[in-house]
Amino acid sequence: MNWRIVGCVLAVVLLVGYRVALRLSRRSSPSSPATAPPDRWSLSTLILASTLTLFAELALIRWVATEVRIFAYVKNLALLLCFLGFGLGCALARQPARWQTAARALLGLILIVRLPWRSGQVMESLSQSLGAAQDVQIWGAGITRDWPAFLLAAALTTILLWLITSIFIPLGQTVSRQIELAPRPLYGYSWNLAGSLAGIVAFFAVSWMALPPPVWFVMVLAAMAFLASARPERILFAATAVPVALLLYDPATPHHFNLWTPYQQIEVQEEAFPDGEIARTHVRVNHTGYQTIVNLSPGFLNQHPNVLTESPDDNPYNLPFRFAPASPRVLIVGSGTGNDVAAALRHQSRAVDAVEIDPAILRLGHRHPEHPYDDPRVSVHLTDARAFMKRTRAQYDLILFGLLDSHTQLSDYSNMRLDNFVYTEESFREARALLAPDGVLFVKFQVNHPWLGRRLDQMLTGAFGRAPEVFSAPSSYSAGAICFAISASGKVEGSLATDARLRKFVDARRPPFLDLPPATITTDDWPYLYHRGRWIRKSSAASPCILEPPGR
Repeated sequence: MNWRIVGCVLAVVLLVGYRVALRLSRRSSPSSPATAPPDRWSLSTLILASTLTLFAELALIRWVATEVRIFAYVKNLALLLCFLGFGLGCALARQPARWQTAARALLGLILIVRLPWRSGQVMESLSQSLGAAQDVQIWGAGITRDWPAFLLAAALTTILLWLITSIFIPLGQTVSRQIELAPRPLYGYSWNLAGSLAGIVAFFAVSWMALPPPVWFVMVLAAMAFLASARPERILFAATAVPVALLLYDPATPHHFNLWTPYQQIEVQEEAFPDGEIARTHVRVNHTGYQTIVNLSPGFLNQHPNVLTESPDDNPYNLPFRFAPASPRVLIVGSGTGNDVAAALRHQSRAVDAVEIDPAILRLGHRHPEHPYDDPRVSVHLTDARAFMKRTRAQYDLILFGLLDSHTQLSDYSNMRLDNFVYTEESFREARALLAPDGVLFVKFQVNHPWLGRRLDQMLTGAFGRAPEVFSAPSSYSAGAICFAISASGKVEGSLATDARLRKFVDARRPPFLDLPPATITTDDWPYLYHRGRWIRKSSAASPCILEPPGR
């Protein structure tokens, strides 16, 4: 049974039924059902409302950013809407708190986002359409302009944002009113801060336990039911919890399941041959293609000669080692599920430092058929890539920047993506300082916009004082990439001079963006790799129109 469809039907019935009941009640009574503003101080109410505000804020920001990718690039906008709703509630503190509006807004938001649309790609298309401005790199947004689609997507986004705002209005009303009624305002505000910290700790706990969104939002609805004093509102919250849980439920099997890590949602799906042997495992992060766990061992390729149309030596995972010295010591930045680590071991690397920030991604690496993380030559470092490069004193024959992209993961309270400071000129200079005299820096990247490729080329040129070798490396089995190879000693040029086949491969695949005018360089002072230039993005410039409150 498709539980999402069941949840959709129940949600529609509940919303329509509530609307009908509201009209009937207005005929018999001029006032609509609402929780009257309290007239006495309640410490428990203040703490619960404060805790719920922060918990619901973090839950909504994270969930919306996962389900609608465009919000992962503008998380501050969702945060602003939470503040706007809470602020409106504070301004309306003396009016009845309409908790039923919050319940309907939450249900409506989840219904729109999780509705089993016919194409199944409506929310994906929303992200693609909002990427039409083309002045910011958004994964999967495409490279064509479509302003009508952009405007339609902006309209739908406005609806989603207004629903988020509506959820927080009664919370603002309750918190503000309780602070007003406190024996002393500072006393009430102190408990408000304590409750807010409790909300942050509570959401950290559910994230650490990898609990999925149905748990988050049922908790939100339960807390709202406690805050609502009117019995009809409590019944509404109890009824709302059922379709919310069904809409958010994702079925799982041993071969296809979702994980909610402290950083992101991870979807794992195995692809098998007809005989049942695993061909590869697809890993998606926040509904975006992240990595495919592949088996490039000689035994597997000999057994399945048709999976790889290119020569194994020309595969993006093997190419870096055609430039590096023999038996290298390797640093892999963004080691992920272990494909690059497995390649390093296949090329007799004497030591490998693998840096990855997400523990769940590392655990998935143990599903890798070549078991690279079990090799004693591999040292795993669960930390930020830039922090590791600043801390280590080792010298490397090869530093490999894997397909390191945070895939829309930003800090919840800033517009910094996790990988912003990895792709700056200073970062590449630090990497150069870690290279042995004949060491090679190899960067792989998914370049979807020419200006982004030109930027990486210029940063490497500035860091090394010479231009890198840049070429594309497609693959029929694993992920393809644009590759940048550079060394301070001329080792890259020497490898090309002694390997005619490699020279021919590189020359035949030079990307056209190398002929573009200079691009804006990203530095630690301006680390916005995915912004085309130092100007306000078109999507951000439109934010005041979306945020304009009604009645103005």
